[in-house]
Amino acid sequence: MNADLHCHSNVSDGFFPPAQVAQRAHAGGVTLWSLTDHDEIGGQAQARETAEALGMCYVSGVEISVTWAERTVHVVGLGIEPGCAALLEGLRATRDGRTARAESIGKALEAMGIPGAYEGALRYVSNPDLVSRTHFARFLVDNGYAKSAADVFDRLIGEGNPGFVPHRWAALADAMSWIKAAGGVAVIAHPGRYRYTPLQFDALFAEFIDLGGLAIEVVTGSHTPDQYREYANVARRFGFEASRGSDFHAPGEGRVELGALPPLPAGLKPVWERWL
Repeated sequence: MNADLHCHSNVSDGFFPPAQVAQRAHAGGVTLWSLTDHDEIGGQAQARETAEALGMCYVSGVEISVTWAERTVHVVGLGIEPGCAALLEGLRATRDGRTARAESIGKALEAMGIPGAYEGALRYVSNPDLVSRTHFARFLVDNGYAKSAADVFDRLIGEGNPGFVPHRWAALADAMSWIKAAGGVAVIAHPGRYRYTPLQFDALFAEFIDLGGLAIEVVTGSHTPDQYREYANVARRFGFEASRGSDFHAPGEGRVELGALPPLPAGLKPVWERWL
């Protein structure tokens, strides 16, 4: 089973429309797929229709932005009912404020000697409710201010850099309640990206479990091979089911293409067994 349960379309900050992402997933050998756009489920119908027409199994999904201990954490909801009113309203509330944050990023970059970044980022946006740092990264790379998207985040707009603008997203408890109301399974996305101490991680995982969380991403395009092993051990220690996903946004922007990740480490329970 080649499962890829984390990727993005231009409904959020991906490059391709949902149907084209589905086609790339199929071409990459994916057999079980989920589109998990940031705080948005507008691409679900097209994603499912295209995936099933290509013979892939499809699991509906979303990636919700959460603020926990003053940092951003992403929680993926898999197997959600896209028409759930509580989920739709929660996501709408979460999207509010993105435009103001993007304008602030533009001003911060202008103060660093990069004019027109906000307007430039907008040229890469398909959904006006979802202006993200990824759109700024594309503008900055294409206009010679950085070598790659990773370089943009490392030097300019990632946490701790002059162009970083914090934003308070949904509370973990709220995001979990929306996923549960929609009948979904909550998964902590790419835990290796979060700058928490071991004690903070333990507290995050404990709260996640108390709120009904069941899984973490172990093999993901946002992790290194060493982190595959590290979070496999975390999954075993906490009893988490394990997920796998490329976190694909666009060609060349991540470590791997859709479907190209290695298998889960041995001894883990795949979260996708729920949908087989």
